[in-house]
Amino acid sequence: MPTPTPEFARKPKAGLVRSVHPLTTSGAGTPAPGGGYALTIAEREVAKLAFDHEHDRHDVVVGVAVVAAKRASAIGRGPTLSDVRIALDHFRLLDATSVDHHLASPFAGLAHSYVAQRAFADAVDTDELVNADLR
Repeated sequence: MPTPTPEFARKPKAGLVRSVHPLTTSGAGTPAPGGGYALTIAEREVAKLAFDHEHDRHDVVVGVAVVAAKRASAIGRGPTLSDVRIALDHFRLLDATSVDHHLASPFAGLAHSYVAQRAFADAVDTDELVNADLR
């Protein structure tokens, strides 16, 4: 029966190697598994909303997904439906009957700019997201 390779002699897997000094600068983000899944869930949830201007929908989907992924990564897991609903609630979209220009304005241009997405995510307080509960 062969003996397993000892862990101390095995080369570390690239995905499991963490820096001793992680980046904490603006725009660095917090990686999490399945961040793209937040976009899928956000599309489903935002599809339930009515928009005064339909061209705002995609920006709102991307903004909600970015914030939901930020919350999930801060907790240390992949995104879930509750992360998306908390992101919607954070921007007062969960109970909105119609998304007007006033509610959609913080999301303007997010769908087409990664830099804007990073700035948008950085502007949301992580502690507030992590400690948030759905009403």
